[in-house]
Amino acid sequence: MSYQHIEYRVDQGVAILTFNRPASLNSFNAEMHAEVRDALKSARRDAAVRCLMITGNGRGFCAGQDLSDRNVAPGAERPDLGQSIERNYNPMIRALRDFPAPVVCAVNGVAAGAGANIALACDIVFAARSASFIQAFCKIGLVPDSGGTWTLPRLVGHARATALSMLGDKIGAEQAAQWGMIWSCVEDDALYDSALACARQLATQPTRGLALIKRALNASSTNSLDQQLDLERDLQTLAGRTDDYREGVAAFMEKRQPQFQGN
Repeated sequence: MSYQHIEYRVDQGVAILTFNRPASLNSFNAEMHAEVRDALKSARRDAAVRCLMITGNGRGFCAGQDLSDRNVAPGAERPDLGQSIERNYNPMIRALRDFPAPVVCAVNGVAAGAGANIALACDIVFAARSASFIQAFCKIGLVPDSGGTWTLPRLVGHARATALSMLGDKIGAEQAAQWGMIWSCVEDDALYDSALACARQLATQPTRGLALIKRALNASSTNSLDQQLDLERDLQTLAGRTDDYREGVAAFMEKRQPQFQGN
């Protein structure tokens, strides 16, 4: 599939997916949704991909849904937004949370609405100092989607998540980092290189094990302690059978750098 609204390439084990509708702050239309779905499927199928990195071109990371792509004119049939979420956004968030390797995000500008929540669905989020996050849904009478009502309370607590969702205030990257919403706020000119360096480092690690860590952490917020202990036991069983575990132990015993293969 050829892409017009995103860029996609694989470099040193890192699949780099770049939103590329800069004139509209990389907001989503139907074609961009289809391209992102295809790129995520390609990355998942590609054995050479051991980390995924997401960023945006231009002044914004992603402004969420392109409202001009929906007909809300007077007299027009009212859209079924739930259908749009089920077809487009929910599969994307599930694909990111379930991606079998780490997902790094580089937020290069405004991340608004679904754009903010797509970023927060990633595993490790870097943001440029000039970047910002806005739960813009309340400004047009909507509910945060793309996992926002699940992710935000777990990252910043119920009180802050409620205020951010109901007031729609902009939060800068530095404050987002202080609140634990993202991993790191970096200078604008260092964003891409910082995120890519992290992604490349992760791509050299035992990525089967990292994927199992994701599974454990994703389940931890809804599991009881007993359920989580059982899950840790089951995932550790899988991790202990990997070639990377064997290589890691051998390298430790032989006092050398391990050469992980992600299997």
